[in-house]
Amino acid sequence: MPVPAATDRTFVCRLGAVHPPDLAFAIDLGDASLVLGRQAERRDERALSHRTVSRRHLEITWDAALARHYVRDLESRNGTWLAGQPLTGVPRVLEDNAVLRLGDVVLVYERRRGPVVDAAAVDRDAVFGRALAQVALRGAIARAAPAPAPILLLGERGAGKERVAAELHRLSGRSGPFVAFNCAALSPGLVGSQLFGHQRGASTDVATGHPGLFRAAAGGTLFLDEIGELPLDLQPRLLRAIELGELLPLDSAGSQRVDVRVVAATHRDLARDVDAGRFRRDLHTRLALWQLDVPGLAARRLDILAWLDRLARAWAAERGRPTPSIDLGPAAAERLVRHRWPENLRGLVRLIHDLAHLRGRGSLGPGDLPAWLDEPGEPPPARGGDDLSSRPSLCPRPTRGELLAALARHGWDIAATARWYDRDRKQVSRWIAMYAIELPDQGPA
Repeated sequence: MPVPAATDRTFVCRLGAVHPPDLAFAIDLGDASLVLGRQAERRDERALSHRTVSRRHLEITWDAALARHYVRDLESRNGTWLAGQPLTGVPRVLEDNAVLRLGDVVLVYERRRGPVVDAAAVDRDAVFGRALAQVALRGAIARAAPAPAPILLLGERGAGKERVAAELHRLSGRSGPFVAFNCAALSPGLVGSQLFGHQRGASTDVATGHPGLFRAAAGGTLFLDEIGELPLDLQPRLLRAIELGELLPLDSAGSQRVDVRVVAATHRDLARDVDAGRFRRDLHTRLALWQLDVPGLAARRLDILAWLDRLARAWAAERGRPTPSIDLGPAAAERLVRHRWPENLRGLVRLIHDLAHLRGRGSLGPGDLPAWLDEPGEPPPARGGDDLSSRPSLCPRPTRGELLAALARHGWDIAATARWYDRDRKQVSRWIAMYAIELPDQGPA
C-alpha cells in the first residue's frame, strides 16, 4: 500500500522510533510546525509517550525555500541529541537517516523523493524492513520481476543482493531454476567454463565435461554476483547470450540456444569501470535496462535493531541455543543505529557473536560494545581549505553521508566536489542522483 505523502508531492518524510523496542511511534511529517512531547494538547503537537520525554521536548519546522526539515530542542529536561551531538542553540537541519535521541528514545528521520509505493506481492522475509529505502526497493522489484529484460543490482557487499535476486526470480513466473554464481569466486581461467560450459579435454585440467551454468539455469534465472569481476574476454559471450539468446561454449565453434534471464550484481561503480575500459559499455548498457539499488544498512537505519533481533534468532536456531537477549540501553542503541556498518548484515552477525556471552548482564551501555564499533559511524565534520591530506582515498563510491559532507564543504558546488574526489563532474552528478540528494542552491539534482 502507498506510504502517505508528506510535505509536498516531491518528498516523503517521516520519523520513526527504534528504541525502546516496545515503543510504537511513527509519524509522517508535513509542512506545518510540529512539537513532540510526552503529551499532545494542541493541534500542532504529537505525543511521544515515554517517561524521559518532556511535555514539550522538540520542535520540527519545514523550510519551504530549501525543502528541509529543521529541529530545535525546547529546553527539555533530559536533552536531545542529533547525530550523537547535543542539540542546543539554533535549529539544525535533518538529513535522510538522521538519528535523534530524545531522553532515552532513539528516532530515525527518513526523507525520500516520492511517491513511495510498497508492493504486497514481495515477500517481506526476503526483502525485510520498514525503512523507506526498503519500501521503495520492494516496489521496484514488483515492477521489474515480470519483465524479461536483464536486471543490474547495485549495492554494498553484504546488503542482501542475492536475496533480492531470488525474489525477482520467484515473482518472474519463470519455470526453470534459480542458479547463483559469484564471478570473483574462481580464477579467470575457470569462470568461462563454469558459465558457458565445455567438453572433456577442452582445457588442460578438465577430465570431464561441464554443461555450464547457463544451461543449468535453462528456463530460469542466472544470478551473476560480482559482475564487475567478469574477465573482459568473456564479456562478449555474455552479451551474446543476453541479446540473442545464443550460448557459445568454450570448446565449440557453433552456438546453442538458451532461455535464461540474467540478474547481475555488483558493489563496483560500473559506469566508472566503463570509462576506464575495464568493462564493456555495450554489456553495461544491456544489463542496466533495469537498475535497482539495494540499500546498505546505513541507508536504512530504521531497520538496524530489527535486523539485530532477527539475526540473533537465526543465529540461535542454527546452534540449537536460546536466543541471546541483547538488552540495549539508549546510548548503546543510538551508537548501533549510527554506526556505518560497512560489512552490513555480516557485521550484525559478528556483533551477535560478540554479545551472546553477555546474556543476563542487564542493560548494555556503550562500554559493553566491542572495540571494533569505535569506528566513526558518520563522516567527520568538514574541515576548511582543500589540502590533500583531507581528501578521501580513491574508492568506487562514497557513502551518502560522505558525499553530503563533501558537497557541504565545497558550498554544494559539483565541480569543486569532483576535483576533491579526483573524479569527473558527471560521476559526482551520478552519485547525487543515485542518493536522491537535493542541492539547496540549485534545486533537486
